[in-house]
Amino acid sequence: MDRYAVAGNPVEHSQSPVIHAMFAQATGEDLRYERLLCPMDGFADTVRRFAGEGGRGCNVTVPFKFDAFGLAARHSERAALAQAANLLRFDAEGWYGDNTDGAGLLRDIQHNAGVPLAGAAVLLIGAGGAAAGVLGPLIEGRPARLVVANRTLDKAHALLQRHRALAHARGVALDAAELHNAGTGYDLVINASASSLSGAGVPVDASVLRPGALALDMMYGPSAQGFLDWASAHGAAGRDGLGMLVEQAAEAFFVWRGVRPDTAPVLAALRQRLGAA
Repeated sequence: MDRYAVAGNPVEHSQSPVIHAMFAQATGEDLRYERLLCPMDGFADTVRRFAGEGGRGCNVTVPFKFDAFGLAARHSERAALAQAANLLRFDAEGWYGDNTDGAGLLRDIQHNAGVPLAGAAVLLIGAGGAAAGVLGPLIEGRPARLVVANRTLDKAHALLQRHRALAHARGVALDAAELHNAGTGYDLVINASASSLSGAGVPVDASVLRPGALALDMMYGPSAQGFLDWASAHGAAGRDGLGMLVEQAAEAFFVWRGVRPDTAPVLAALRQRLGAA
């Protein structure tokens, strides 16, 4: 039986094993999906050991997406643009690194939530591995304006620099801002920072939300509840990251197995399982 895993720290909360088990059952693929808890200074050793024991690939979660990119000998275009990988495939000719976060996010926003990106004003909060993985695909969605807000402005500018040619080609106005001065009236606000995971408050002012905006936190479950409550209290539609998780997992399943599973029943089952809104 082919083995896959999610590698990160922490991983005990991860729903990825449940998701991939449902995908495997629905598609008839024979695989087992596990959790790999990686010491903060032992990600590479843990993943290499898993591969050496017969593992075929792994998803990578916080805080190791930049490390995963460095372990891969070959990269997809979207991973190369992000300089971060959330997926490794252990090919005999060299490990392959990909990033399915952006594809998952876009499908959840546009297909599951029914919110178009074209012509929208978008605020992306954070400039770490999560933000890096979704910025390119967000630009491909052709919003009119996309602002990256981060505590450290230099880090946001460095992330934008890699994406300016793509933004120019797609006609997207790209800018960076500090968290306390992130602008106002966005149609879509995406929290890609670690604020929810750490239990901190929402790092931007509520004025970033236009009435009826979609406010999406990449976290899900209890971690995302504070952000969802904040969005609702200020007239926005809050959405957690569970849909994104399922959609990026389906993309990963396709990269590994060449089969694209139906995500709707899996997302519905997970929402019932977790009691997520």
